[in-house]
Amino acid sequence: MFNNTPTLTHAQQQEAADKIHELMAQGFSSGEAIMMVANAIREADAQKKAAQENDQ
Repeated sequence: MFNNTPTLTHAQQQEAADKIHELMAQGFSSGEAIMMVANAIREADAQKKAAQENDQ
């Protein structure tokens, strides 16, 4: 879909949704919560790809 958006399994999607709800319960707006979770997912994916490249 987007170039730097990793594909998530159903379980990962559910985990992300749970984290978004948790952040919203802490007082973050839905937009802020979504942005925070999306950025964390992208960062983790970038680190995973970098580690894989270093292993090669």
